[in-house]
Amino acid sequence: MSLIEAQNVDFGHGGQRVLQGVSLALNAGEIVTIVGPNGSGKSTLLRVMIGALKPQKGKVTRQDGLRIGYVPQKLHIDPTLPITVDRFLNLPHRVDPTAAKQALATAGVAGVGNRQMSQLSGGQFQRVLLARAILPKPHVLMLDEATQGLDQPGSAAFYRQIDAVRRDLGCAVLMVSHELHVVMSASDRVICLNGHICCEGTPEVVSAAPAYRELFGTGTGGALALYRHDHDHGHDHDHDGHHHHKAAE
Repeated sequence: MSLIEAQNVDFGHGGQRVLQGVSLALNAGEIVTIVGPNGSGKSTLLRVMIGALKPQKGKVTRQDGLRIGYVPQKLHIDPTLPITVDRFLNLPHRVDPTAAKQALATAGVAGVGNRQMSQLSGGQFQRVLLARAILPKPHVLMLDEATQGLDQPGSAAFYRQIDAVRRDLGCAVLMVSHELHVVMSASDRVICLNGHICCEGTPEVVSAAPAYRELFGTGTGGALALYRHDHDHGHDHDHDGHHHHKAAE
């Protein structure tokens, strides 16, 4: 049984159809990346899966007691507002200090608890959001363009962190990415969305698919740059001898 599944979901607003006949199932431990042009319904689909939006047709089923951790696209905190990382993690409910410390370590920012949120770098800020999302020990971690605003090495490092979190927690990951040229090699599946699912499959399959090239052109040779990690053997989908770029540390 899937952790969470959308079946033939339609969604629209203001007379405009945003999603049409979208079906998607997420299994334990799996990383699924959704790519698509602006306005293709990626964020909408995520919100339908979470339950923040109700589909007009079709249905979403979630396993009983399913816990979802969510990392938003961007969170703006007033830089004049004095708030430490620890205090931020305690909003809106107090959390166990040991759990907060552990979540920061898992997210790759151990020891920043006393720092002001406004003093964090972009990458650190996103990792604190990640730490907050993993506090409830989610079965599913959802990320909406969580690397927006980070440069390419920063994005690659954040993706590696997600992979580490997935291994630590054993959770499934569903993420929306605007970076068509940077999709984690650890993605078990990539889904191309443009209102409906145009193509899906392993990163290698999708990057070669005509529908993908039609949507995203061939600015990057139509290919996804896949990041290899030295430690990434458990999820090694690279049996076809392709050479992949090594992510900048």
